[in-house]
Amino acid sequence: MSFSPANITALVIAASFAAGLNIYATVLTLGILARTQWVALPPGLDSLGHTWVLVVCGIMFAIEFVADKIPAFDMIWNALHTVVRIPIAALVAYHASSQLSPQMQVLATAIGAAVALAAHGSKTALRAAVTPSPEPVSNIALSSTEDVAAVGLTWFATHHPMAAASIAVLLLVAALLAARALLRAIQRPLRRLLGTDLEEAQSPAKPLP
Repeated sequence: MSFSPANITALVIAASFAAGLNIYATVLTLGILARTQWVALPPGLDSLGHTWVLVVCGIMFAIEFVADKIPAFDMIWNALHTVVRIPIAALVAYHASSQLSPQMQVLATAIGAAVALAAHGSKTALRAAVTPSPEPVSNIALSSTEDVAAVGLTWFATHHPMAAASIAVLLLVAALLAARALLRAIQRPLRRLLGTDLEEAQSPAKPLP
């Protein structure tokens, strides 16, 4: 991969989207690629190949792999990771764009944080819509899809950054639309239920015979 500003920006977009889904899988994938030198990465990402980074991300990925598939608990896990995924995605974007001008580096960092926030928000909204289902299969399937997407998109971005960025944007738009539709579908019966309860509470009590 050539380290042109366009390719670096595309890599940042794709990797940030993947980080919004699973930050540990994304950093672990980049770290393994940097460590093995399987593919050329921007020089600023070389630090991801350090042993301690790989070990920590590997352990946290294993924990998230389980925690993210437990209904209800996954909502708590994702809420807590709001303060993890976005800052780390911004940090990865900052280092990935280290060879660009300071202004471009700041812009790339902001783009990385914004894309990660949008992906993380969409993921959390989808989980809020799926978690109430009584069976655990939907949570497990959705979480497994996110894991595969995070690893696959990150790897693909290191080989074809422009194509990967385009895929990330399309997936982000689709996730936002799906989350919006699912939340609306849940809100309708809740509004009807709450409206019925409110009407019953406000109706005058029937006199005793």
